[in-house]
Amino acid sequence: QVQLMESGGGLVQAGGSLRLSCAASRNIFSFNAMGWYRQAPGNQRELVARVTSGGSTNYADSVKGRFTISRNAAANTVYLQMNSLKPEDTAVYYCNVESDIRIYWGQGTQVTVSS
Repeated sequence: QVQLMESGGGLVQAGGSLRLSCAASRNIFSFNAMGWYRQAPGNQRELVARVTSGGSTNYADSVKGRFTISRNAAANTVYLQMNSLKPEDTAVYYCNVESDIRIYWGQGTQVTVSS
């Protein structure tokens, strides 16, 4: 079993920045990949950013150049640095890890961007 604890969400004005953190209960390099997804009201959950155990990253087109995913192995934590935030980035953001056996999800953290 893996526990994921997210933090860092909140309310920010358009153009501002936030950093989300997701602390895992075990060594993050034991996972095949880690990522961030988001879900806005009435929408499906969508991939925001993902990093594999080998360090390859991919981003949603809508966040490229503004968001950066990174890892801290010593802290078993993955981050999502979000810059130049837009109102359309408003959503609940979920941390996700992929093991050999299953996928785990965090509880979600709300990000609200005001115009």
